[in-house]
Amino acid sequence: MFNIVKLAGVLLLLIGMCTAATAEDAPYTSADFDDPTVCMGCHAEIYEQWNGSMHANAYIDPVYQKEDEMASRETNGLTDEHCIKCHSPIGFLTGEILPADRSNMGEISKKGIQCDFCHVVTAVSGINGAYDVEPGRVKRGPYDDSRPMYHTAEFSELHTSAEFCGGCHNVFHPVNGLPVEGTYDEWLESPYNTGDPDTETPCQHCHMTHGITHFEANPGVVAAGGPERDHWYTHYGVGGNAPLPGILGSEKHEELAIERLKSAATVEVTTPEDAAAGEEVSIDVIVTNTGAGHKIPTGLTEVREAWLDVKVTDSAGASIFRSGALDEHGIIDPDAAIFHNVIGDSDGNPTMKVWEAESILEDTRIPPKESVTETYRFTVPADAAILILKILSGINDPKQQKKIKLQ
Repeated sequence: MFNIVKLAGVLLLLIGMCTAATAEDAPYTSADFDDPTVCMGCHAEIYEQWNGSMHANAYIDPVYQKEDEMASRETNGLTDEHCIKCHSPIGFLTGEILPADRSNMGEISKKGIQCDFCHVVTAVSGINGAYDVEPGRVKRGPYDDSRPMYHTAEFSELHTSAEFCGGCHNVFHPVNGLPVEGTYDEWLESPYNTGDPDTETPCQHCHMTHGITHFEANPGVVAAGGPERDHWYTHYGVGGNAPLPGILGSEKHEELAIERLKSAATVEVTTPEDAAAGEEVSIDVIVTNTGAGHKIPTGLTEVREAWLDVKVTDSAGASIFRSGALDEHGIIDPDAAIFHNVIGDSDGNPTMKVWEAESILEDTRIPPKESVTETYRFTVPADAAILILKILSGINDPKQQKKIKLQ
């Protein structure tokens, strides 16, 4: 656990530089921001794409809320103004996030990462939600020829860059600087960050188009009465969170997240062409990050993980070898190949509480365009027929099944 005195001094200093303590002396009020339903009047399709997304649900996300509550309790309230800067930026800017029980949160503030936050951002610097905003009639975005009727528009190169997303998708421990969510840094270090706008693949090309690690044009009309465009950015903002959108009522966002997860990596299996009874067989499973511009998985990877579930049966279906199965409680086989990030507390013990994080104990995640190889060995039974190797990934993909002939 943190040294609370140390945490208090550093965290309160950090917060003091960023926001007012109460709604009364905060720099803005809710009246300075439009509700997303106002934007829907002209941007109906964009609104429907956003509504139900994890951006829209960033504040009401029940996992976030419980973790926020736990962190507040265990740090005597010292985290109350940290994570919420990105989960409810308008609540943060208006001071409605206080008191810590969030009883002062207005309806606009509860709507997470929304139109009239993103499109009034003027600068992003540093980490942990370091953004500048100018609420008002000017809305900023990727076009230099917009002539809207309800508001004015201004081209913003920032809104086309990965840096814009990095303001919230790069989270460091406020006391010791440990990276606890480094999605932006992972992209910075990836082959997708070429430094050349003509070849670069920023976050928006993957998460705001229909492409996977590439730009895919989405022609159409951005706003009612607006011009036909060769491309406009979608606002589903889909990542790897499949369960929560469905739980919170959006089957569409759940389906898109599942599709994206299926596109994240490829699996290749190498085996001997044949084997004899009693022989020890060695097989390799090669996992390649082909569909993500950051590590797999990314984000809060102390609670997100991917793993290999490898099963070998004979032609009658009898199990010969298994690695990576879940037990009756949903716990992964401890000997499975798991791709995740393990953080440690001050005693060097694994923890899922990011406020306790003092070190990275293990990082087995897969960087962009890189591969990992896991080797499995087992002995062929004397009475086995044809062996069938299956990589269980939640989908019945024939390419992930292979037969081994017996001599």
